[in-house]
Amino acid sequence: MMSAHTISSAGAGEPDPSRRNNLSLLTSLVHHHRVLSRAQLTRRTGLNRSTVGTLIGQLVSLGLVYESVPAGEGQVGRPSPEVRPSASVAALAVNPEIDAVTIGLVGLGGTVHKKIRFDTERIPTAREAVNIAAAVIAGMRSELDASYRITGIGMAVPGLVTRDDGVVRHAPHLGWRNEPVARMLGEATGYPCHAANDASLGAEAELLFGAGAGQGNLIYLNGGASGIGGGIIANGQLLRGASGYAGELGHTFVRSGGATCHCGATGCLETEVSQSRLLGLSGLDRGNTADLEEALAASSSAALSDEISRQLAFLGIALRNAVNIFNPEAIVLDGFLGTLHALAPTALAGGLRSQALDGPAGDVEIYRAALGSDLMMIGAAELAFTPLLADPAGFRSASHSSDTQPSQ
Repeated sequence: MMSAHTISSAGAGEPDPSRRNNLSLLTSLVHHHRVLSRAQLTRRTGLNRSTVGTLIGQLVSLGLVYESVPAGEGQVGRPSPEVRPSASVAALAVNPEIDAVTIGLVGLGGTVHKKIRFDTERIPTAREAVNIAAAVIAGMRSELDASYRITGIGMAVPGLVTRDDGVVRHAPHLGWRNEPVARMLGEATGYPCHAANDASLGAEAELLFGAGAGQGNLIYLNGGASGIGGGIIANGQLLRGASGYAGELGHTFVRSGGATCHCGATGCLETEVSQSRLLGLSGLDRGNTADLEEALAASSSAALSDEISRQLAFLGIALRNAVNIFNPEAIVLDGFLGTLHALAPTALAGGLRSQALDGPAGDVEIYRAALGSDLMMIGAAELAFTPLLADPAGFRSASHSSDTQPSQ
């Protein structure tokens, strides 16, 4: 089943490889920067002005970007038009967790248009998560068909996921094994669907749109209800490993004789650094990062203060190891890990300076993730945007016509 406004692959008339590559480069730049002038695009691509103008004209005709006159006064000479991504091109994003399934609508440019969190009374099975997402998307269908051109669905899953086929090999907190969730959701909705590890997608999102922008080497760590996940960016690329499982920093060994982890090992980072412990000591049954942070900051409990210090110490051990191995420029902390860092901003930095090797420790800065609660939606959507960005001219709306021009 294919929606009339679903972007689908075109057949004949594909551009030559160099033109396709140039269109891909321009579309990706506009998507990741959200607005760039023609002059900036010319400088960044190294192409001449005439070529850039022609390519932008083609992207405008495809409904992927639009141009506008820059605002403001005091400009000398003829202003260079600004190029922006079309608001009508969008992707759907899905993030299943142990206590909820979140569904989002994300526009080209990484703008979250809508986000719906569906709380669950228990940990959802893979089929239940797919059914919840499909039902929410079905409820949005009239709006999607009327106003958007959907590239597909991206799923961010807290577990080991094979990107090539979207199969969740093992998601220990969810209890999923060998679940073909991308195929299942694709069949349930009619949209092409891709799935990958949530923390890896978060790392890429922060690299492209958030605190990691401009950093070629970074470590991303996310802490949430489903444990701790990580992603490693090396020389501007996500480190995937042999099967796409690299970056599982939540299972870094941090404590001899520690508790047994969901993965079967003992002393893993996520057994010692836990959101559920912080929630319990704060008197919260569940809650988002903002609720937890407010409760932690307002508390005068000595037990809670000790627990925060304890968790920061174990997080520091994991980061020390990662810094020594990967020599990053930046560490980006998300979820409740960002909250821990915000409560004691000098603790982790001081630990790294005193315990990691002098060279790597001197190179790294610690940041809190910038995309907040939108991060997983933006990261998951990037999966669905990838085919479009790779070959913009190879995608068309099935009813591409003058009435599907970009919103401005």
